[in-house]
Amino acid sequence: MQSPALGRARPLIPPEGLPRRGRCLVMGILNVTPDSFSDGGLYADTRHAIDRGLELAAQGADIVDVGGESTRPGARPVCLDEELARTVPVVRELARAGVWVSADTMHAPVARAAVEAGARLVNDVSGGLADPAMAGAVAAAGVPYVAMHWRAPSREMDHRADYGDVVADVMAELGARLWRLAEAGVDPARIVLDPGLGFAKRPEHDWALLAGLGRLWELGFPLLVGASRKRFIGAALADGGADEVPPAGRDVATAAVSALAAVGGAFCVRVHDVRASLDAVRMAAAYVECLDRT
Repeated sequence: MQSPALGRARPLIPPEGLPRRGRCLVMGILNVTPDSFSDGGLYADTRHAIDRGLELAAQGADIVDVGGESTRPGARPVCLDEELARTVPVVRELARAGVWVSADTMHAPVARAAVEAGARLVNDVSGGLADPAMAGAVAAAGVPYVAMHWRAPSREMDHRADYGDVVADVMAELGARLWRLAEAGVDPARIVLDPGLGFAKRPEHDWALLAGLGRLWELGFPLLVGASRKRFIGAALADGGADEVPPAGRDVATAAVSALAAVGGAFCVRVHDVRASLDAVRMAAAYVECLDRT
């Protein structure tokens, strides 16, 4: 039996090469940047970043996602040498410590270097659009690959939030990316899709995509949901037109969204506060188990 509002669309199917927990996975965010929207600068130092990655793992993160380039609205790109210097030493040390590491990058040279340093997953917010060489690099590396829905670089994306039916449009555009990835030799069994909440999306688009996870499942691939601390959460928390709650005050609400995503069938949620979302996805798993017995 399936709840009409909260029943998930189908069982969780992790891609090959990633942990299997019998629940939605939790990916901890590690921004090794000075300018990320929520925690920029906190872990820009390599030693602090490594310590934070180990802390996220100790808190229960199934995967730690290491990124060296901010993708917040309006962010400017960094050069490859800088991104490599920020991320590769952190990836290497976390991997040596036994942490499951993801490389959060849009650039094939960074993806290759991160995999060589021990990363087991490439998380590309551009879905391969920012760097035409990315698909070939991922295919050659043989690691799981997250392809996110993306329309434009950070400095332009707010001007590209124009949709008819946002779920249908995102599905069509992700479908086109899947065709290109397959053409480049990326193993379909290792592909994860991300609807790209907050990227060229207004709050109403983000909520529609979250509510439409069942439709997104029709593409036939595991789904990652990255909602943590994003603007649509801050806007929903605003009381009577008051100012939006700042990013650091959105973790409890993020955990609630993590539970919704997990019940909706997401294979993984990407978050800043691991403990809260880990509890949330465990509750979601218990709820879905009850549904399955009903």
